[in-house]
Amino acid sequence: MKRILTKTDAALVALQTGAAEDFADPAFSDAVIGWQKQHGRHALPWQNTCDAYRIWLSEIMLQQTQVTAVIPYYQKFLQSFPTVESLAAAPSEAVMAHWSGLGYYTRARNLHRCAQRVAEEYGGRFPDDPELLADLPGIGRSTAAAIAAFAYGKRAAILDGNVKRVFARVFGVEGFPGAKPVEDQLWRRAVALLPQTDMESYTQGLMDLGATLCLRGKPACDRCPLAQRCVALATDRTSELPVRKPKKAVPEKETMMLVVSDGDEVLLQQRPDSGIWGGLLSLPELAVSRDADEFGLAVEDAMKPFGAIAACRKLQPFSHVFTHFKLHISPYQVVLKKRLPHIAESVHVWYPIAELADAPLPAPVKKLLLEVLREDDLLN
Repeated sequence: MKRILTKTDAALVALQTGAAEDFADPAFSDAVIGWQKQHGRHALPWQNTCDAYRIWLSEIMLQQTQVTAVIPYYQKFLQSFPTVESLAAAPSEAVMAHWSGLGYYTRARNLHRCAQRVAEEYGGRFPDDPELLADLPGIGRSTAAAIAAFAYGKRAAILDGNVKRVFARVFGVEGFPGAKPVEDQLWRRAVALLPQTDMESYTQGLMDLGATLCLRGKPACDRCPLAQRCVALATDRTSELPVRKPKKAVPEKETMMLVVSDGDEVLLQQRPDSGIWGGLLSLPELAVSRDADEFGLAVEDAMKPFGAIAACRKLQPFSHVFTHFKLHISPYQVVLKKRLPHIAESVHVWYPIAELADAPLPAPVKKLLLEVLREDDLLN
């Protein structure tokens, strides 16, 4: 039940939902900056540095991914690619292998292309202009602002998912934040609220508030420095704001995958750059067939370039959920009588089983392979 607003509450709502033409409010940024300096995060691996390369790398990895998942990938990337030039010069296969398991693989392809452009066009130094940064692959307006603020102290507004949630609650913003009219309003507010100084603390503070206090499920309003001005808290709507994205039916797709091993190698296939798992290695796939004879012929035809089939057995099916659809995978293990000496198609490769743990494979495919090959005692 929503509580009845007092006159003070009503005035607060009127002011913070946009009745005032000017969204500027120095007290807002002062509260965020003061809280961040005392209670915010200060020991993350990519903090306490002005190195734009490290800041950029962390910002790309943190897109749609939790900090705890990012840290080991970030550290491993820096060990292998300590500079933007070393990343730019690396083979794409090595970059994808380091990204394997982190998901949203378009980020990895854009990461590599971005490093190459920075090395070629900017001499290995990221530009300090947010507009130039936003023009680079994989860097949108909010990420560009974060890089510019942390690396160069530039005055630029961020608006990632966490910040949208903070603004929607504090200012009582109606509507789904991903809808353009709502997002445009949030951007205007984000720009108007920028402080004149302490950009690093302010930017980090907004991120920290969204990530540690203003959580979607159970916000810690009792510890929030913005609680006294929060419309969602005043109107008992923290569970309703921000407005959730309208639900749509999740499409479901099916595929069949073949696990083909010979000796100490397994057959893998290079996926196209576009589409799911773009640029990664994966297992050969077949269109789904409900007819046993039709399926058998399809497997034989697919294996012709590699050898005659000795046996084929069904493995445990599993599903993987992507952002926009759910994929149902039916894997089959294929044993060849005799492997042919060459591969007709260049997209296929016989990959050493001992190196699968570090291979550029989608996480569910890697898990399947490691489980099947361990059962067959092919993997130590």
